[in-house]
Amino acid sequence: MRLDKYIASVTDFSRKEVKRMLHADEVTVNGEHERDAGRKVSDTDDVCLQGMPLDPPSARYIMLYKPEGVVCSNDDPTHPTVTALLEMPRVERLHICGRLDVDTTGLVLLTDDGQWAHRVTSPNRHTGKIYHVITSDPITPDTVRIFADGIMLNGEHRRTKPAELELLSEREARVCLHEGRYHQVKRMFAAVGNRVDALHREQIGDIILDEMLEPGEYRELTPAEITSV
Repeated sequence: MRLDKYIASVTDFSRKEVKRMLHADEVTVNGEHERDAGRKVSDTDDVCLQGMPLDPPSARYIMLYKPEGVVCSNDDPTHPTVTALLEMPRVERLHICGRLDVDTTGLVLLTDDGQWAHRVTSPNRHTGKIYHVITSDPITPDTVRIFADGIMLNGEHRRTKPAELELLSEREARVCLHEGRYHQVKRMFAAVGNRVDALHREQIGDIILDEMLEPGEYRELTPAEITSV
């Protein structure tokens, strides 16, 4: 990795600021002053900034329980954001994997590993996403078949992919989607004449929202959760 990128990835400094510090002889690599921002360094090199050793950069993988009223964004003028809930440096560098509507709660994944984020969100991987739904009207039994057959949503040119719908009670269900269209769960229920009153994401692929987390809380993913994607 380039030296300036290496330092920026483990500090709050921009690469422009890092370059200034390089020219001010504030960076050493393996005990020697280094001014070349493009020098290649690895985890085995001893990189120090202003005399303090820097730990090698490592990717972060976060599970967050998104509360209602919070938006899946790094910046928003009217609502609090999911990244504002994270007490860690460089949150603006995290990818939000699978965004939720402002009034939808549940599992959100965040990472600064771009390749991993792509695997989570790529439509070609058909990663299942499971939601708990409460509707305003009773869910008719034929809705299970309609969801499984796919629905032509308003304004779309192709049917939704088959979705599994499990009825839990008269107005409560669990639905598994294998794609992520805009407001998809709400639009699918609207297409059958019903309305979603509450929506909560429980699972993405094999990663299940930790039942120990409260809304707004988060934790790092386990190695098994990371490799499950």
